[in-house]
Amino acid sequence: MNSRRFDSEVYARRLAAAAARTAGAGLAGLVITPGYDLRYLIGSRAETFERLTALVLPASGEPTLVVPRLEQASFTESADALGLGVRTWVDGDDPYRLVSAALGGGPAPTGVSDSMPALHLLPLAAALDMLPVLATDVLRELRMIKEEAEIDVLHEAGAAIDRVHARVPELLVPGRTEADVAADIAEAIVAEGHSEVAFVIVGSGPHGADPHHRFSDRALQAGDIVVVDIGGTVEPGYHSDCTRTYSIGEPDLVVAQHYSVLQRAQRAAFEAVRPGVTAAQVDAAARCVLAEAGLADYFVHRTGHGIGLCVHEEPYIVAGNDVALAAGMAFSIEPGIYFPGRWGARIEDIVVVTGDGALSVNHRPHELTVVPV
Repeated sequence: MNSRRFDSEVYARRLAAAAARTAGAGLAGLVITPGYDLRYLIGSRAETFERLTALVLPASGEPTLVVPRLEQASFTESADALGLGVRTWVDGDDPYRLVSAALGGGPAPTGVSDSMPALHLLPLAAALDMLPVLATDVLRELRMIKEEAEIDVLHEAGAAIDRVHARVPELLVPGRTEADVAADIAEAIVAEGHSEVAFVIVGSGPHGADPHHRFSDRALQAGDIVVVDIGGTVEPGYHSDCTRTYSIGEPDLVVAQHYSVLQRAQRAAFEAVRPGVTAAQVDAAARCVLAEAGLADYFVHRTGHGIGLCVHEEPYIVAGNDVALAAGMAFSIEPGIYFPGRWGARIEDIVVVTGDGALSVNHRPHELTVVPV
């Protein structure tokens, strides 16, 4: 797999910003185990489980990697590029004491990544003599506001998944199974510029009414409405995620009418996006259009989710979320309507908040694409 990274200056800025926010939150420091937060901060996607590996980022002082000696080589690139101190340990040592020492002690609480296993959290708490708190509040805004380099990769990913959707109609042939189509789409995701496949949903006919259906051995039929929700990873680890809905043959009048409402709902949400508007207000913009048409009960999920290193991350575009949008935030706008046992439809784009609105990274038509039979 391509191990493309951002320039070291990007990660250095992130570390400095995280340390400043840590100090501002009154924390002694952060302890970040492998996962998306570690990848965000230093560009490392190294993995470990039962042996503690952690980035220790004190509120003041130099960051340190605490790693098992047998895993040290996998962190060499990040450590050398960023000038990180490294403290190694071997089986039989107490790595939690190393973490405590790297933090510098003191009475302030320590923040930990939300993916830290209890296997490490509990002995770390014992070593620190206090229960850590989640680092989520410290890192949330940093990860939500995408830098220019991140936005460039999201556009690259959006263009790649658009090229895959352009190939989908030729795959939707009656008699082929959802699994057949999904396999071809997975190949196309990589062929069109992704390093790997994140997910493939092909929901035909009644399966389209299940928003998280994957694919099955159901054979496509003339008259099916088919939901195709697909995504992949573009290095250094950012995701595409785009849904379009297809009709095998001309749709009936009711389907066409309902789908037209869905288009208006998706457009209304997009037009609501601008700095200062809350995530909840964007969700409401889509929901209100569907409610006015009597379709509110068939929209059963949030309007969107943030995207970046993780397919689903903050901000979540959902009722009750009063987070104010800001330039640089990236998220999906994906209202859907689902009629159990019959059919479903969803339209999804990834958008980036600009200084005065939003810019979509996806550009395939939103119309119900009719596949001739």
